[in-house]
Amino acid sequence: MVLQAQEGRLTTSAGRILVATAVPAERDAVALAFPDGTTEVRLPGTTLLRTAAGYDLLAAGVGPALAAAGTATALTAAALDGHPYTLAVSAGIAGGFQPEAPVGSLVVADEITAADLGAETADGFLPVTELGFGTVSHRPPNSLVRVTTQVTGARQGAVLTVSTTTGTAVRAAALRTRHPGALAEAMEGFGVAEAAAAHGVPVLELRAVSNPVGPRDRAAWRIGAALAALTEAFGKLVPALESWNQHDQ
Repeated sequence: MVLQAQEGRLTTSAGRILVATAVPAERDAVALAFPDGTTEVRLPGTTLLRTAAGYDLLAAGVGPALAAAGTATALTAAALDGHPYTLAVSAGIAGGFQPEAPVGSLVVADEITAADLGAETADGFLPVTELGFGTVSHRPPNSLVRVTTQVTGARQGAVLTVSTTTGTAVRAAALRTRHPGALAEAMEGFGVAEAAAAHGVPVLELRAVSNPVGPRDRAAWRIGAALAALTEAFGKLVPALESWNQHDQ
């Protein structure tokens, strides 16, 4: 059953939550945590999956630009519908910095940072903020990070957003030097966070580590296991997010 955006309105006492992933495989892994199934809802240029529990699941696309555009579309549609989201979650798999975030572990971002938004100079990389523009970092609410860590067992640290995934030891070392608190890198968190900030909506980023950050080695990737960990994490997280939405935000 496919509904138009203005139909099938859903609110719960906990409010509505948007979960944005990059690709359908990640979205579908999150959907497995909702045993009552989902309903398709069409939005301009995209389709999301709506759960009976008040979650909308969106595969926004790969990279920060598509993540921002898709998230902004969903947030705007919900606001115009009169039932705005109360939380946006960036979720999916990621590369983990070793040994702090081993393959198979979960990472929750206490800082969502655009790691390659800026300029290369003779003296090294300069973030865009040092050039006098914009922002390069968003911080999820401390209480939300804390409860996510407690219920999922995720490791807490910075998650970097990159437009080009790391494939060499040299770049991995450079990122760790610039961002010593980083645990993982992915490609969408900052885009989701930028869209959420524009709408005044809190943001969370939760990642399951599928591969080490460093030399590109497809044999070391464990995508299936990471997707399974993502499903398990959301199964634990949903009640906690509902409580946070009601009492702590």
